[in-house]
Order: sequence, then C-alpha cells, then structure tokens
Amino acid sequence: MPQYKARFIFMLMIMAMSLTGRAQINTEQVMRIGANTHYFEDYVLSIQYFNQVISINPNLAKPYFYRAVAKFSLDDFAGAEEDASLAIERNPFIVDAYELRGVARQNLGKNHEAIDDYNKALEIMPDNRGILYNKAVAQEECDDTEGASNTFELLLKKYPRYEGGYLGRAHLRLAMKDTVGARNDIEQALSLNSSAVNGYLMRADIAINSGKDYASALDDMNMAIKLQPGTAGFYINRAFLRYMTDDLHGAFNDYDHAIELDPINTTAIFNRGLLRAEVHDTNKAIEDFSTVIDLNHNDFKTLYNRAILLAEIGDFDRALEDIDRVIGAYPDFAAAYFLRFDIKRRKGDLRSAEKDYDKSLALAKKRVPLTPENQFTSNSGTKDGKETESQQQVKQRFTSLTTINGNYSSSDDQILNADIRGKIQDKDIRIEPEPIFIVTYYTSPTEIKLNGEYVREVQEINATGLLRFILQVANRESAIKDQTMDAAHRSSIEHYNSYISSHSPRAIDYFGRAMDFYTLENYNKAINDIDKAIALTPDFTLAYLLRSQARYIGYKSSDKQEKDSTAISEAINDIDKAILYSPYMPVAFYNKGVLLAESGKYVEALDALTRAIEIKPDFGEAYYNRGFIYLTLGDKSAAFPDLSRAGELGIVTAYPLLKKMTSN
Repeated sequence: MPQYKARFIFMLMIMAMSLTGRAQINTEQVMRIGANTHYFEDYVLSIQYFNQVISINPNLAKPYFYRAVAKFSLDDFAGAEEDASLAIERNPFIVDAYELRGVARQNLGKNHEAIDDYNKALEIMPDNRGILYNKAVAQEECDDTEGASNTFELLLKKYPRYEGGYLGRAHLRLAMKDTVGARNDIEQALSLNSSAVNGYLMRADIAINSGKDYASALDDMNMAIKLQPGTAGFYINRAFLRYMTDDLHGAFNDYDHAIELDPINTTAIFNRGLLRAEVHDTNKAIEDFSTVIDLNHNDFKTLYNRAILLAEIGDFDRALEDIDRVIGAYPDFAAAYFLRFDIKRRKGDLRSAEKDYDKSLALAKKRVPLTPENQFTSNSGTKDGKETESQQQVKQRFTSLTTINGNYSSSDDQILNADIRGKIQDKDIRIEPEPIFIVTYYTSPTEIKLNGEYVREVQEINATGLLRFILQVANRESAIKDQTMDAAHRSSIEHYNSYISSHSPRAIDYFGRAMDFYTLENYNKAINDIDKAIALTPDFTLAYLLRSQARYIGYKSSDKQEKDSTAISEAINDIDKAILYSPYMPVAFYNKGVLLAESGKYVEALDALTRAIEIKPDFGEAYYNRGFIYLTLGDKSAAFPDLSRAGELGIVTAYPLLKKMTSN
C-alpha cells in the first residue's frame, strides 16, 4: 500500500498558525501545545489537544487539518481523509488540506478521488513537485498510463535533476513492459543520486525477472541494505537471492536478522522454517511453522508444510488436523490428498486412505483456476479462456520461499511504502480487545487518561466516606507490589471483621470487605461478601458490578482444569442486574459486550457496545472493541471508522490494528 511522508506539511502548519482575538487565547495555547507534541512524534497525545480545541470551537478549520496530519502520521488514512474534508468544508482555501486528503485517499486506494484533490491543489501550486509525483502514481494506479506518462514528463521537465521522478517513471515503464526505458531511467536516477535505494531495488527486480541474474541482483540488494540497514523486507529478499546462489548459511543469517528487526514477520519465520526443514532440523522447523500459524490461523501454506513435518516425526493426529484444514480450503489440491493418504496409511486406516489416494489420482491432471488469493506464480497457463495452473505449480506455491513484492523505500515525495520510525503503529504491540472496566482502589493513569471512568454510583459512595479507600473505575489496574499496601488491606479486613461482629452489619460493610478481598485476589471470599451485601440491599448496583468482575477475573486467573464454564454467564447476569438498576451506565453495557464477545456471541456483543456508545459518545474503548469485533467478522468497512474514532479518543492500540488492516 503506498504511503507518503507528511512532516513537511506539519512544518507548514506550525508556521501558518495565526489565531487571533481575546476569546481564542486558550485555544491558541492548546493548539501550540498540540503542535509541539506532534513535532516530537507524540501523535496520539497531540490529537487529544486538537480534540479540546474542536470541542470549544467546532467551526475552526485548522484544528481539523492539524488533527488530520496527526492521524495520517499514525497511518489512520480514513480518519485523515475525514478530518481533511471537515477542514475543507470550513475553509475551502486551505491548499494543504487538498494535498493531504489526496494522499490519504491514495493510500486508501481511492485514486480517482485523489487525482481530483491533486488537480485542485495544482490550480494554486502548479509547480509543486510532490503533488505532481503523487498524481502521476495515482494515474498509474488507475491504469491511465498515458496520463501518468504525461505527468512524469511535466515533472521531469520542471525538475530534471529529481531522481525520484525518474524512478517513478521507471516503475511505470516496467508496468508497460518497457524494460529498456525503465533501466535507462534507473541509471539516470542513480547517476544523480547514488544513495537512491529504490534504484538498486528496481534494478535487482529487473535482473531477476529478465534473466534470473541472481548474482547481479544480490549486488544491488547488498547496496540497498548498506544504505538502509533497518528494513526487514530487504533481508528477506536478499535471503532468497543468497539461497538461489547456494549461500544457505547467508540465507539463514538474513532470516534471523529480519526476525530480530520484526519479530512477528510471518514471511521471514515461514521461510526460515522451510530452510530448517530442508536441512532436516525438523523440530525447529515445526516451531517456526507453529509460530506463523499462531499469528495467522488461516495460513494454509504453513499448515501444509507443518503437516508434512508432523507426519515425518510420527505425530499423525496433529498432521491430520492440519491437512484437513488445507483440504477444506483447497479442495482441488491433489498433493494435499496424497499427503493425507500417506498419513492415514501409516496410521493403519487403509480404507479411508484408499479414498484419498483415488481422489489424488483423479485431480492429478486437473488444472486449477487462478484466483486473487493464489495468483502469485507467473508461469500459469490458460484453458477455456481462464487463467489456470497445474497441480505441480500449486504444490510449488505451497513449498516455495516467499519474497516481499514492491518492497520499496520512501523519500520525501514518494508514497511507496513509507517507513517512518518512532510511531505507535510501528510498535510491536500485542493486538487484542480492550479489557473490562473494574471497580478498584488502584489505577494506572496515563498521559492521555489521567483519571478513572466517571460512574455516578461510585461518586455517591465516595461522597459518604463509608469506605476506607477511594473507589475508582478503570480498565487498567495497578498491581499491588508494595508490602505496606498489602498490609493496609489486611488491616482493613480485620477492621470490618471487628465491626461486623459487634454491630448490625450493613450492605456497605460487606461491600467494603469484599473490595479488600478482591484487591488481595481472594475472589471467592469477595463473592461471598457481595452475596451478603446484595441480600441486604437488592438494588445495590455497584455490588452487582463488583461481583461480575470478581467472577470473571477469578475465572480468567484460575487453572484451566478447574475453570467453571458457568462463570462467564453468571458474570453477564450480574451485569444485567446492574443495568436494570442503572440503565444509563455505559461501562456496564461495555463490560457486557466484552464478555459476550469472549463467549463468541458477536452480534449481541455489538448491540451492547453500540448501546454504551449511544450513552457515552466519546467512549474510546467501546469504539475500539466494536471495531475489533467487526474485523473479526470480516467487516472491514465497519471496522475502519470505529478504530479511527477509537484512536482519536486515545486508544493507542487502534493504530497498529489500522496499519495491519491497510497493509493486508
């Protein structure tokens, strides 16, 4: 997916800042703080400052534009497009907003709309190098080769020493099968700038595709890595070239280094597994394949190869599980049936094995139609007007090393796979749903969220002063590590024990002791006390919320063999009780959504999260989890706006997930 560096836009934005008037002193100050945090690449925090300005004066154009730049910097292209549009609605003369929206749209694949934006910007800035370049690339993406050629011609006429223009045109000429013209453009670019990484990468591609000149391509990849040593994809592609030139040791080293740079790079891990299998390091190869499958459960290529190795070591049951999934996804794959035949034969299941053998023979000469999912071989044939591949080609796809296509670097004006460091979306963050909100005494505040979530019932209890500690509601709890804190809660339990034994107990006393037990992770005793509190006060909303979380967290932390399958349903029932007595508590609907999703009841979970958002429109965690569920269900169009909104509201994990969505 093409991308584009936007730092120069933000520098323009800082220089253009000129809010005036006494009534806007506060917004000006907040805007400047937002600009400063953006400059230091703290994009998520800068968005929070721009949110404040927008909430004070939603008619200003600039804060939407600035927020669009911040979202773009986080690879939230849909959010950037929306904010740039809002800026243009308020002020149609912000030229940079058209440029930014054009680049965002281009990254979203909306190339026709991007060209419209570039044309609008070029009416005012006809000599802008970056806009001309991006317009040409967008035209190429729209298959308008003539238009792209003309734009590149105009660009290079205005900037004859711009190596990026020559490389862009080289890319276009390669698409037009003009290898000679492309090579000339690449040589011209490298003569102007010997550090132009893309020149070496493109020249390596030509060497491989034109004559399988792996040695020459390897020289160019070495140069690219020397110039840009921090890109995992470069090492993956060089490993392939080293393998093709019989440097197996060098290939292993490159895959290892790629994984060091990007620990969840499934291409590098899979390829290393293939090489390990080739040198009969079977157990480690299985480990690599298992890692890939853990990261992508539907990686059928890896499942096929793991099935081969599991059968090799005699683990027939696991091998059958893997190959059954492959056949389910590729029912015309002859080699998969033959592998399953062999596994069943070795298990002694001869009758079933014979059926797979016959199926394999029947498919052996059948050509398989190419689909977008499997079309990564270039030597396919055609039959009956449809592109097809032989069974041998299918097997080769499943057992061959994988390379990174279009693995180009970025420059200030190019939008080809930008690799800007220091951004939250580039971090190796575990992507999972946001957890439930809990009633707690201890939270972990962040720069973005200093305080816990507001819940009216919590405020009311705190106001009475009947508890020995201050209640809060948050979904990030601080673990007790201080022995003094631990002792304080044990002392508090003793206080409640003494009071309850000498007085007529109240619901709040049992609730307070339950909170201490919960804090010390004694969930069963906490639940017992909550039962007593509810018996005394059946409409005790927070007691139901606390019992729900104690049941849920107790279930999550218990040993797998001892887990009570009814705990989740009981926890949901408690949340329903809390909702009954407090029907406008957003965290209750949110928690219900989290638990329903964990139970696989996604439609009901979406309803609960939607209700939480209706009550609290700035509920970032609810947007994030709803987007996560939409993505789980395969509905990217619904997931995008929710995740973008979640990121805007400070949920930082939304950005790695958005980036993953746009890069797939």
